[in-house]
Amino acid sequence: MWPRAVCVALLALAAGYLFVREPELPGAALRYLAGSLWAEPAESSMAAAWEALITRPARPWSRVAVGVNACVDVILSGVKLLQALGLDPGDGKDHAVLNSRKDLKEAFILFMQKGAAAERFFSDAETFNHIARAASEYPGAQLYVGGNAALIGQKLATNPDLKILLCGPVGPKLHELLDDNVIVPPESMQETDEFHLILEYQAGEEWGQLRAPNANRFIFSHDLSNGAMNMLEVFVSSLDEFKPDLVVLSGLHMMEGQSREVREKRLLEAVTSISDIPTDIPIHLELASMTDQDLMSKIMHQQVFPLVNSVGLNEQELLFLTQSASGPHASLASWNGVPDVGIVSDILFWILKKHGRTTDKASDLTRIHFHTLAYHVLATVDGYWGNQIAAVAAGARVAGTQACATETIDTDRVFLKAPLEFVTSHTEAPSKISLNPGDPVAQWHREGISFHFTPVLVCKDPIRTVGLGDAISAEGLLYSELYPQ
Repeated sequence: MWPRAVCVALLALAAGYLFVREPELPGAALRYLAGSLWAEPAESSMAAAWEALITRPARPWSRVAVGVNACVDVILSGVKLLQALGLDPGDGKDHAVLNSRKDLKEAFILFMQKGAAAERFFSDAETFNHIARAASEYPGAQLYVGGNAALIGQKLATNPDLKILLCGPVGPKLHELLDDNVIVPPESMQETDEFHLILEYQAGEEWGQLRAPNANRFIFSHDLSNGAMNMLEVFVSSLDEFKPDLVVLSGLHMMEGQSREVREKRLLEAVTSISDIPTDIPIHLELASMTDQDLMSKIMHQQVFPLVNSVGLNEQELLFLTQSASGPHASLASWNGVPDVGIVSDILFWILKKHGRTTDKASDLTRIHFHTLAYHVLATVDGYWGNQIAAVAAGARVAGTQACATETIDTDRVFLKAPLEFVTSHTEAPSKISLNPGDPVAQWHREGISFHFTPVLVCKDPIRTVGLGDAISAEGLLYSELYPQ
């Protein structure tokens, strides 16, 4: 790319040449050409516009209870760990459950090829413990708070005005890593930690013939406590004393490691426990990577979705959800690059229209926060949620700051990946939107449902991708306001 000074000089010469050749050139055209010399980059315009849009809600949360999956994340390079285990590059292949080191290698390769996040259960305890030991001892491996619930709680706890309750299997190392503002009930403590291995890769990283299109991570564990959602009943029973004004629930995806019979029984027990949460306390459900369509269908159709007010998910989970329930665009096998905004919008609309409060008065679901690398969409049933412009902008802002490990958006370290022109649907007469970076939140409406879209300023060289979705959902919730009904 040419230096800015060179571009400015060339444009100035062009302006002078045009003025000499065409002295009658309209003044507006000359002003436009001159103005373009000093046009602010889209990234700078967007970051500045967000700051003006991100305002606190009129009625903020004060006490948030979060549960129920928590662990210690061991984070390191996926390629380097697999090499240290003596594995060679090869063909990628998905495995719903990992049973061996070969399964791990094949699944990692598949998702690294796509640049997509994924999470899997490792069934063999002895092999997992051997891999976990090698990972934790690998030079440069880092230990962090892990698990969606703990990560969301940790993010919310950075706000000094909030009191956070965290329920999950909290061992000594995790307790040491948690923010002082996070309250852990004694019943939630256990003698040993649950470890999850986070295999990261960078954009353009290569292994043999494999090349990652963008940075992401592959997560796996042999996690029995979270897999059985052992702390759910403790979590629900803790709410009476803590008295939260918001509940954040996650960890349902961890049940995939159980047998079908155990899983179905535990899901029914979970639904009973969630039903015991007072109806005046809103519940946000954070989804994560899943492979069992029957479990996803049951969560959506029959049991969990009607009990929660809000859902957070990414592009993999959204596509898997519509495939599991034969929704719109279910024949789409995978996303090709940046997910199409119109397709995303159609699926979000269908979820809220078919499974939300719009048609099913027994359902409490009125909000979905969708996040992907390039952009975010907040879809809400009209009349239930406020401050969503600020919420979607805050979620996008934290994606750029946390990935780059900066306090504010560093416009030299981020880039715009989202489309600035897109259609809002592929199943109805489409509306085309052209987004101005200086006004970076687009809005549209469809049959009582409002959509708020904003791009993400993607970090060029991300420091850490783990927990990004959880930070996004936490920040979006922090700026959201639920209207009294």
